[in-house]
Amino acid sequence: MSKVLFASISKKFVMALAGLFLLTFLPVHLIINFMLLKSDPAPFNAAAHFMATFPLVKIFEIVLMAAILIHVTYGIFLQISNWLARPVGYVSGSKAETSFFSKFMIWTGATVLTFLVLHFFNFYFIKLGLVEGDPENFYSVAHDLFRIPAYNYIYLACFVMLGFHLYHAFSSAFQTLGLNHRIWTPIVKKIALFYAILIPAGFASISITLWLFS
Repeated sequence: MSKVLFASISKKFVMALAGLFLLTFLPVHLIINFMLLKSDPAPFNAAAHFMATFPLVKIFEIVLMAAILIHVTYGIFLQISNWLARPVGYVSGSKAETSFFSKFMIWTGATVLTFLVLHFFNFYFIKLGLVEGDPENFYSVAHDLFRIPAYNYIYLACFVMLGFHLYHAFSSAFQTLGLNHRIWTPIVKKIALFYAILIPAGFASISITLWLFS
């Protein structure tokens, strides 16, 4: 029993570290995406080319993919373990705010994963040569996609779900790492809320602007 508990705690710890690493990547990706709002495609294409060819970035890409794989795999494993351990819901007990987000974490995560697969298909697989497209002109690829209403609906819905996922992920990662504190924990939750609103709102603003005004 103790080995099972230790394994579960270890997986939560590793998943938290992988999640925090992914949280640092999103602002970088958002800053690059804001270049899509420029009328000149050169800055965005240059940034995309740099991200695709610079050796250090390619190493970071491998680490990023590993972090995604670890985060998703451990998240699914832990959720299934929780379902098997608690086949019936609690009869009584108060529900904290975080318990609501935790309850639906697997579903928000599944939505984000679905979007990642779509995103890889539309961009990353083009870079790998697995899908037809021009890897040197991702600016046009993105603009063409954002002209499709259905793509924007999916994009915006996924980023709403990402916001819910980020809020709980940001807060729970610090808790998993044992960084609870009566003073700092409320501050972390406020930062988590700010982050969970700002990042999805930034991506959504790009989608809406290109959809309606490009």
